[in-house]
Amino acid sequence: MKCPECGQWNRASMPHCSRCGAPLNIDVSSQIPWKENLKDGAKPAAYLRADEFGQVDSRPDSRDALAREMQDLKRRKEEGLRLQQRLRKSSEQDPSSLIVEEIPSESSQDRAFRTGATLIMRRTSADSAAEERERETRHRVRYMDDAGVYVDSRTYDPPYPPAADTSSYTIASRSAYMDMPGSMRRRQKLLRALMVLAILAVLGAGGYFGFRFLRSRRGQTAGESAAIVTASMMNDVAAHTILIPGEEGSNIYIRELHASYTVVDGFATVEVEDHTWYDNVDTTLDETMDVTLTPFLKTSSGRQTPMPPITYTITIPLSPIRLDSPDSLRTTVSTTMAAIKITVRPGSRVTVNGEDCSDTVSSESGEMSKNVTVQPIGDNVFEIVVRSQYCRDNTLTVTLYRAPQEIPLDLAVGTYGSTDQDVMKVTATTLPGAYVEVTTPHSDLDITDLDTTGKFSFNALFSKIGYNTISISSSYPGKKTSVVDHTVYYLPPPDKYTTKAWPLSAEGYSELLSNINVRAARSQVYVVTGVVQRVVSEKPQRVVINTSEDGKSQPVLLENYTSTTWQVGTYYRIYADAFSTYSGMPWLNARYTYKK
Repeated sequence: MKCPECGQWNRASMPHCSRCGAPLNIDVSSQIPWKENLKDGAKPAAYLRADEFGQVDSRPDSRDALAREMQDLKRRKEEGLRLQQRLRKSSEQDPSSLIVEEIPSESSQDRAFRTGATLIMRRTSADSAAEERERETRHRVRYMDDAGVYVDSRTYDPPYPPAADTSSYTIASRSAYMDMPGSMRRRQKLLRALMVLAILAVLGAGGYFGFRFLRSRRGQTAGESAAIVTASMMNDVAAHTILIPGEEGSNIYIRELHASYTVVDGFATVEVEDHTWYDNVDTTLDETMDVTLTPFLKTSSGRQTPMPPITYTITIPLSPIRLDSPDSLRTTVSTTMAAIKITVRPGSRVTVNGEDCSDTVSSESGEMSKNVTVQPIGDNVFEIVVRSQYCRDNTLTVTLYRAPQEIPLDLAVGTYGSTDQDVMKVTATTLPGAYVEVTTPHSDLDITDLDTTGKFSFNALFSKIGYNTISISSSYPGKKTSVVDHTVYYLPPPDKYTTKAWPLSAEGYSELLSNINVRAARSQVYVVTGVVQRVVSEKPQRVVINTSEDGKSQPVLLENYTSTTWQVGTYYRIYADAFSTYSGMPWLNARYTYKK
């Protein structure tokens, strides 16, 4: 149909002229019948809903509205694509196929209404006056369609020129942007910001997936096949974590571990406890050990391709050991027997001068005590070797010095170092014909065989609870007198010791403080009840307990000789014997402990 305004021929189905936009008078005969059957503009379907009271509610279905919006969005998207194709095609044509018309300045609202695609033209030879005129005028661009008819694109130049190579391009008009309302300009700024954010998001996503791809390909070249080894902890013991690069989803077999590991996120993660490498090694271990893993790339067919071996260094910890007695690694003694006490980790293997003493280690506390014979030869060296689980051997050397003797004097092997009896028989030997003397409490000295064999015996008497010393001397004309001191720990059994206990009442507490020396000399036993208030020392353990009924006064100091380790805030009933004073309070040596 021909436009009555501009003479442009249009399709009969078009309601407006494609050139000037004038309405077209379309008769009824030119209408397309099938358009009447379209239901896009029909009233949306409604649903009738009745509640339990019979009230009927009619409201349109939101899904119909969503469907119409999706159809409208699809239509506008297709129109935009067709318009971009026409503009792109027209820009590639000869400049003679374009017509640029200047449009007089319009109101700001009219100019703001005219928005669309941007057309950038080649800069023509124009002077500054022409550029000034372009700032105040708008341009309409018409292009030739496939039928050879010029069509109004209804697009206008962008408000700003492109950033690159401004000498080759220009904009048709900048005033269209300046004359737009504030809301339109803010909208364009928002669109530009959203576009920048979208570009950054695309670049970030591309970088992330590119990194993932490169990381997953790290194991494909020899230069990138190095594994990452870091120290870690596993099951509360020292370990190492090894990250082996490889293709995603592939399997890597470790020959030494007899296990396969799957590559996830570019790496196969292998965790190995350090003790795995030396558990079955019986020889002496060094402080460090170099270990090697041999990985193989395992294919789905079962074929194994060797990968570069992985070598790293582990540190082997020492077995823990603590010397409890004597107080130092080198000690001077005058006794034929001495006790060496140590604390190790429960379950450790302990040897003393090659003799296995593991069966004497406490399974709960790890304590071990051994009585050793000290010869009068100067230094007596005792080498203690401890091997704990997941550790290497630790060696402790204890030296007990006993001065050499001109007259030999020794106690019999097997002489006790502790007893629960107040009388203990002691047998000793010396130089035949020598004169012997027992300078500590004793009875029944027998020297019948002294002149022939040098053997003699006696009964040692213990009047003090705790440590008692047996002292013997041997003399011979022309020789230096020899002296032997032997210490015995005497503690009566509970049924005898506890029955002798006195209570620490207010009167008893005052009496003890006034006569502490007398009570200590007699090893008077007291029963102490109360809560541990504080710890004075850990080795040996000494604590303070208030013995008054309200638990706020009558403090006593207790030194722990029992098998129980006391805890602050715990109530105990303790049997102890008098010893001395400490900071104005009685000092008692505890022998037996009972919890409330």
